[in-house]
Amino acid sequence: MTQGSYVADKSSSGGEFNRDTSYITTRITRNGLDGYPVEAGRYRLVVARACPWANRAIIVRRLLGLEDALSIGFCGPTHDARSWTFDLDPGGLDPVLKIPRLQDAYFARDPNYPKGITVPAVVDVPTGAVVTNDFAQMTLDFSTEWTEFHRDGAPQLYPEPLRDEIDTVAKRIYTEVNNGVYRCGFAGSQEAYDAAYDRLFTALDWLSERLATQRYLVGDTITEADVRLFTTLARFDPVYHGHFKCNRSKLTEMPVLWAYARDLFQTPGFGDTIDFVQIKQHYYIVHADINPTRIVPKGPELANWLTPHGRESLGGRPFGDGTPPGPTRESERVPRTHGAVQDPSDHGAG
Repeated sequence: MTQGSYVADKSSSGGEFNRDTSYITTRITRNGLDGYPVEAGRYRLVVARACPWANRAIIVRRLLGLEDALSIGFCGPTHDARSWTFDLDPGGLDPVLKIPRLQDAYFARDPNYPKGITVPAVVDVPTGAVVTNDFAQMTLDFSTEWTEFHRDGAPQLYPEPLRDEIDTVAKRIYTEVNNGVYRCGFAGSQEAYDAAYDRLFTALDWLSERLATQRYLVGDTITEADVRLFTTLARFDPVYHGHFKCNRSKLTEMPVLWAYARDLFQTPGFGDTIDFVQIKQHYYIVHADINPTRIVPKGPELANWLTPHGRESLGGRPFGDGTPPGPTRESERVPRTHGAVQDPSDHGAG
């Protein structure tokens, strides 16, 4: 969840959740058409491990091997009404940007920036100003505009022959699942909640049917569509099932999606980015309107994420003609006590 990026308009829309989708759409491209050419070391990706939209960017950066070209800064799991903060860093300052709040980078771009301070955001280090917070376009550009800095063996997450199908599938995932869980959680009326609940599980049933006979969403390799679905599935039982009342079924009770999620989780670049502790802290502490006590649940148990999934029988090649990423850099690892596994390469998954 991104700070300040949602509003439940109870008066004019019957309580339906409406996400503010107006982002800073400046792009970083090879030709620098928007004034920001791709350059190694110039930009910093600012994320929060708790946020599913930021989690996408973390995964794609790691799968493509952009660590040397694009540094990363981690905000803490909670924030106040003003901004995400760098409270995980010494002195509460991002070590590169030297700011305590992501808000400072937004105001460097626009001193009167009127919207929520959201992650992920890419910041131009020399000026300290946000370039873009358009999370959907951001990861596509990592795949298509940053190719000069991809690692050897980087996968094709947005292959040109499949882009139309990826876009179609990803659009339904976004509207019905990624955003659908929020539509349930922030519904302002019973009617709005009931409608949101039905839409969400209709889409999850559609995905179950699609994935029953194919290992990945589009084609026979991991693509952008899988990244976009995974970050919601990883949060489903710890947060969305209870906190957002998406409780027809747990993920663990939806056999196809549960096996699919475990398959990805055990693939290097996916499960090693998931910090279950920060995820739960964010939703249960920040959403005081939903959880006034701010008590963070202890469960669910996580060891079952590492159980066999059996999806290899469907074929498919996770990275196509490419290779898995190597172990996560030590400075970027999820603490072992915060996840089901520190790094999937520890147990030979993938």
